[in-house]
Amino acid sequence: MADVAMFPLGTVLFPHTPLALRIFEQRYLMMLGRVLDDDEPSFGVVLIERGSEAGGGDQRFSVGTMARILQVDPRADDVHIIAVGGTRVAVDRWLEDDPYPAASVTPLPEFEWNDELTPLHAQAEQIVRRVLARAAEFSDVRWDPNVELSEDPVESAWQLAAITPLGQMDQLRLLHATTLGGLLRDIIDLTLDAEVLLTAGPEIDDVGDIDLSGY
Repeated sequence: MADVAMFPLGTVLFPHTPLALRIFEQRYLMMLGRVLDDDEPSFGVVLIERGSEAGGGDQRFSVGTMARILQVDPRADDVHIIAVGGTRVAVDRWLEDDPYPAASVTPLPEFEWNDELTPLHAQAEQIVRRVLARAAEFSDVRWDPNVELSEDPVESAWQLAAITPLGQMDQLRLLHATTLGGLLRDIIDLTLDAEVLLTAGPEIDDVGDIDLSGY
C-alpha cells in the first residue's frame, strides 16, 4: 500500500493507453509540481462517480490506473501533459483533498499471457474493429478502426478495452477484470450488446490519429 496523488476524471484510463490532459486548476498544478520531483512521475486516475472534474466535491470509484507522465508542455495559463496508463490500483482509503486529492492504494495483480487465449484475443480484436468501422458509418467515433495496437498481447488486450466504443460504466467493468480471459470475453460480449446502439449513437469527440503500438 502506498500514498499517491490522484486525479479523478470523467473517463476511464486503461493500462498501456495514452492520456492527454490540460491542467489549469491550482490544486492540480500543485500536484503536478510535486510528482515531477519523482524519478518516474506518476499519479492515479479514477473515474468520477458523481460530480465534475473541476471544483472538487466529487464522488469517486475505487479502482483506477496509475498514469506515468511522458511529456509536459507548460503554457501561459495551463500545462498540457501526455501520460500513459500503467498498473491498476485499488483505493484503500482516500486522504484529505487539501492541497490536492490523494489516496492510499494497493496495486492490482498484472495479467500474464497464455497462448491458449490467442483465438479469443483474435476474436475480440476482430469484433472491436468491425463495430468501430460500422459505428464510423453513422457518426464520428473516438478511435480509428485501424488504429495500431501493441505487439504484446497483454498490452493490446488492454488497448482493445480502451478503444472499444462503450460507455464509462461498461469500460469501468472492463477495468475491474480479474483474469485476461475474462477481460477478452467481456470485451466481446459488451461490444456485441452495444452494436445496435453504436450504429445509430451520438457523436463522440475525435481524439485524432493516435498510434497505440508504442504504449
